[in-house]
Amino acid sequence: MSTPQHTKIAIIGSGAAGLTAAIYAARARLDPMVIHGSQPGGQLTITTEVENFPGFEHGILGPDLMNVMTRQAERFGTQMVHAMVEESDLRAQPKRLTLDDGTQVLADTVVIATGATARLLGLPSESALMGYGVSACATCDGFFFRDKEIAVVGGGDSAMEEATFLTKFASKVTLIHRRDSFRASQIMQERALNNPKIEVVWNAEVTEVLGSQQEGVTGLRLRDTVNSSERTFVTQGLFLAIGHVPNTRFLKGQLPTDESGYLIVKPGSTFTDIPGVFAAGDVADKRYRQAITAAGSGCMAALDAEHWMTEAGLHT
Repeated sequence: MSTPQHTKIAIIGSGAAGLTAAIYAARARLDPMVIHGSQPGGQLTITTEVENFPGFEHGILGPDLMNVMTRQAERFGTQMVHAMVEESDLRAQPKRLTLDDGTQVLADTVVIATGATARLLGLPSESALMGYGVSACATCDGFFFRDKEIAVVGGGDSAMEEATFLTKFASKVTLIHRRDSFRASQIMQERALNNPKIEVVWNAEVTEVLGSQQEGVTGLRLRDTVNSSERTFVTQGLFLAIGHVPNTRFLKGQLPTDESGYLIVKPGSTFTDIPGVFAAGDVADKRYRQAITAAGSGCMAALDAEHWMTEAGLHT
């Protein structure tokens, strides 16, 4: 077995939270190591135009934004490791991480910034058109669907909230649900169903997203869940609102989570239940899930980690 690598701070995840934490940690001379994970750059790498991240007057492509942040972190000395964490022992000191390439990492502190993955339908056409009319974030992309007719898949509170939000831009929003009743809370249902711009297609599931990257989404192929009949539904966009899954499997229950699986941090900070372990970004945020809030919490995590290490005598 190879000799373990030691780092003052290991940052697990390379999205907006992880890279911002790296920038701050590197400038504090903590020599951070960023472990990229399965999707280097995080969810923004599957986003096309980003118009709501401050500093880019005319917008910027998601992958380009992540590349800029990566280069900025590297400029200050961040070590980038293209691997995934398979196992971890966060209660050890230093913390122990085992990567999927067999590398052993010993870290004085750890920032968990692994994000959350949107639940998708699992269709090849959905993947092909992600960012080209298919989205999993109404707040991020609703602006691009002004005066268009769009569809939202889901039946919970998040689907009601996303559909209601999208009526600010779209001319019509159709909720598509595979059952004959929603599981959302009554107040959220009433808010959506009383909106004149929102219609509902019951007992239907999407089997194919129609369109191309050149023309965008043109429609959906729907299957009736009662009689299995199929039909084409014309729409100009598809939003997925069937939930997110925090990327915490590698932790194997070492840290407390809420009922949805999001890591719990101490109010007003990024401290987790284990000293020297911090959480930032969407892995601990089920409410906002924005690049800018992730970046902000990444900054907080780096500052919290630096202060903790100083008090523990691990950084001078």
